[in-house]
Amino acid sequence: MINIKNLTVLVTLSFYLIACQSNNSLDKSVTYTQPLHLFLDDKYIGFDLVKIESSEEIFSLSHEMKVMAHKISSERDTRKKANKLLRYFFSPENINLAYKSGANVIAREAFKNKEANCLSLTIMAYSIAKEAKLNVDFQSVSIPEYWVRNGKSNMLTGHINLSVLPERSPHQMVFFDKAVLEIDFDPFVNKKSFPKHKIQKHNVLAMFYNNKGANAMIEGDGLTAYAYFKKAISTDPIFSAAWGNLGILYRVYGFEQTAIEVYRYAIHLNPNNLTAMENLSILLHKYGQNDEAKKLERHILNKRVNNPYYYALLGDEEFHTGQYIKAINHFRKAITLNSNIHEFYFGIAKAYYMLDDDEKAEYYLRKAMKKNRSTQAEQQYIAKLNALKQIELGNSLY
Repeated sequence: MINIKNLTVLVTLSFYLIACQSNNSLDKSVTYTQPLHLFLDDKYIGFDLVKIESSEEIFSLSHEMKVMAHKISSERDTRKKANKLLRYFFSPENINLAYKSGANVIAREAFKNKEANCLSLTIMAYSIAKEAKLNVDFQSVSIPEYWVRNGKSNMLTGHINLSVLPERSPHQMVFFDKAVLEIDFDPFVNKKSFPKHKIQKHNVLAMFYNNKGANAMIEGDGLTAYAYFKKAISTDPIFSAAWGNLGILYRVYGFEQTAIEVYRYAIHLNPNNLTAMENLSILLHKYGQNDEAKKLERHILNKRVNNPYYYALLGDEEFHTGQYIKAINHFRKAITLNSNIHEFYFGIAKAYYMLDDDEKAEYYLRKAMKKNRSTQAEQQYIAKLNALKQIELGNSLY
């Protein structure tokens, strides 16, 4: 049986770094009062002096972005507009945007740098699409729990994209499959079969602030992290992920009793926030509340037992502690649950490489390339494959 308690200790910090999801099941028509006693302003003196981007700054367009939007708006047909926008985003002869998981930046910077994370690229695309008179909505994609490593921490990610809708006109009936017209920047997860639902602009703003807070926490800047988490919560008071991250921040800085309360509130807002449950179980064990902690662990395991990404997380943790055979076994379990995810094969390849088994490492790198649907990831795999070939060549020389 998998020991979740031990896993969580290895994770150190399990971030809910949202590039997407707003999975709250509460009634959005009801106004919820923030439990103000859960904020520790007196412990983070000066947080209100932290410069936080406004909504206008996050969504603002540069001159070049406006020029692009106006070129697109010259098309009268919605589908042609959307396709033209996609060509601008992804064709090498235009701006050719690239996904970069750690880059959480405002729209103008994403456009200028030509790379950003999924959330920032989607915000940029939304701003340009609106300027081009396209009818677009943000939508959340309900992917399974999916982790990305950042140094010693694992970040639990979600996903959003844009749906392009027909132009609203009282004099015209337009029929097309809106699901075909999506703008999506995440190359690593096949999201076609996952449920999607519309979310609002303020939900996306809260996600942006939550990401900034998580990045600040990773960098050890607790004051900035607190400022951003509080901003995320004030923007979307029922955003469970931001409350969960606030609990992690409190735990890191020693405010454990308040962290327990915050985790409980995050779970109240979203009973599916397994990360908050996992972190809560650690503290409950520490303070002798073992029965409740074990109950939470059983619930978490029942939810994760059929999630291949969970076993990939276990494999990643074993890899980073030097337990390469155990890592391979976890990645193999992930593959039995879903044999189409290229990262799982790459995980095995890395482990075999560390075991000095270059032949098997190359074999699984090739498997990863066959399963991969992203040109960006394929280029990275080719570079790794060539590096392995150089190692083999070096080993054969005298």
